[in-house]
Order: sequence, then C-alpha cells, then structure tokens
Amino acid sequence: MLIVADSGSTITDWICLLPNQEKHFIESKGLNPFFVAEKEIIKVINNIKLFQDIAQNIKEVHFFGAGCNSPDKREIISNALSAKFKNAFVNVESDLLGSAYATCGNTPGLNCILGTGSNISFFDGSNLHDGLHGLGYILGDEGSETYFGKILITDFLYKKMPDDLAEKFHAKYKPTKEDVIKNIYQKPLPNHYLAAFAGFLKENFNHPYIQKIIITGLEEFIKISICTYPNYKELYCHFVGDIAYHFQDFLIPLCRKYEIHVGKILEKPIYELFEFVKTKEGF
Repeated sequence: MLIVADSGSTITDWICLLPNQEKHFIESKGLNPFFVAEKEIIKVINNIKLFQDIAQNIKEVHFFGAGCNSPDKREIISNALSAKFKNAFVNVESDLLGSAYATCGNTPGLNCILGTGSNISFFDGSNLHDGLHGLGYILGDEGSETYFGKILITDFLYKKMPDDLAEKFHAKYKPTKEDVIKNIYQKPLPNHYLAAFAGFLKENFNHPYIQKIIITGLEEFIKISICTYPNYKELYCHFVGDIAYHFQDFLIPLCRKYEIHVGKILEKPIYELFEFVKTKEGF
C-alpha cells in the first residue's frame, strides 16, 4: 500500500493506493514545516479517518511539500509521518521536486509553482537544481496568491482601488486597517491571510484594473524567475498552481512574448505525481 502527498502552504493533497488498486483522494490543511509544528502535523494526520484503518499496512509514504527544502524541515515532516506509519518507508522531498516529476517526468525542463507562493527550478531529467528564487512572501513570491493579495489589500486601504471594485471588496471582506495589521504582524500564517484575498481576482477578472494587476504580476514572475535562466528559450517551461491554471489565458500570451515554450499547466500536480511515483516504485 502506497501514499503520495503533495502539500502547499494552504492545502495538502493525498492519494492512497489500496491493495485492490483502488485510489483514495484526501484533502487536508497545508503542512509547511516553516509554519506548522510537528505536533500540529501529527494531529492533522491523525484526524484523517482512512489513515486510522490502514496505517499499519502502508509500505511507503512519499511526501512532497512546500518548505521541505532543507534537512531539518524535512525531518519535521518525516518524524510526524513515521509516528503514524510505523511500518512504512517514509520519503520527504520539496514540492518543487514533486511538481517536476508531475510535469517533466524524466525530461529536462523548467518547473514553476504559482500558487499560495511562487518558485522555479531547473530539472535535468533526473535531479532538481537549486535556484536563486523561492524567497517567500516577504521578499519574493512574485505572481503568487500572496503577492496578489498584498496588492489588493494595500490598494484598498490606500484608496487606489477603483470605486466599483472597492465597494465589492469591502462587502466581501470588510477589512479595516486595524484588522489587517493584526493579521499580518500579530497572528500566525500571515501568508495564508494575504493569499485569501486572491480569490477576488477570479471573481472580477474581466475588470481592467484586475487584468492589469494579473498581467503585471505574471510578467514580473517571468522576468525575475524564468528569464534568469540562460537557456530558458530552449526548454519547455511547466506551471503548477491555482494562479497559473486559472489565469493561463494571461500567462500563455506573456510567455509567447518572451519566447517561452509552455509545457503542462496543472492546477494540482498530485494526480500526475502519484502515477509517476507509483511507476517508479513498482506498485
């Protein structure tokens, strides 16, 4: 029995392969070890009912997650998984590697994440190469939900948002300066708080103001992240995440402008990732 998980900062997608080859899809909260402690991770895992019944029979767990780029952060996830799946081989890797497996397979390419956060990596067909990006929501995350959420809330508070949209924004979120400051500087998971405002883009994407924000943010990601790779025009560039998927009608023309060869655009990498791991591990 096999479990494969793909975790962002907001949501973790799990697929469990049962002995009869039946696949079960499960969704839980995001398990980024930068923001969630080991005890909380264990609590989330223990609250998944299916795992209560099959934990002892799981042979392998492959977890690919945001924040799992360093040994100490991978150990936090590994310890939590090992506490539950005591008889399983547990492997923890970064979400970048997981999305590279899902998009590139065994072929070289650039792999971009545009979800709650943003990142990019070069995959040579076997190994992932560390890049200069992935600086997080304070220093980076261009083109991500957090990035767009920050623009929306600051434009609203600075009264730079068009009046018709400002009315909608206020009706939906009712944000005050005091509440925003408290959520950003005093409460946990400020990136989640900011990313939640990005839903407003989808609801109003036909508005010229919204389209300008989307195009500017995506182009900034392209220039800062993709175009820094000397051979980017020679490789297929793949994208994973809500922002890439829902705004691909803006993303694809921008890529064409910079002579970028667009490969796969996936909302969730978990399905392709599961099939890759299943084949690789011989299940």
